[in-house]
Amino acid sequence: MTLSELTALASTAVGATQRKLPPEIRALARDVPVHYEALPAADVLADGFPPDILGLFTGCPHGRELDQTNPAPPQILLYLENLWDFAEGDAEVFREETRLTYLHELGHYLGWDEDELTARGLD
Repeated sequence: MTLSELTALASTAVGATQRKLPPEIRALARDVPVHYEALPAADVLADGFPPDILGLFTGCPHGRELDQTNPAPPQILLYLENLWDFAEGDAEVFREETRLTYLHELGHYLGWDEDELTARGLD
């Protein structure tokens, strides 16, 4: 599957997921951009993330002041080739894992830590 096709599948899955969110969270979700990348960049790997990472939230979580040492705006990165590999080439599994990964990273944007994500079934 091409990167363009994976991006279309992932974008559709994220859009459908956003539409199902409660209204107060949906508005916040639409404020954080989602970027679809083939694989994690070298700087992400240099920060210690594994090469098979599925997604990543970067920037300042919602409701917190921008960190002067990292003033980057919030964003969610989805790594499509890793998601596709995880799904073992199954489009339905890819859509579901994209949905779960997006919700996990959105949880980080909302300020939830790993324990809170796990409690919500988003680990």
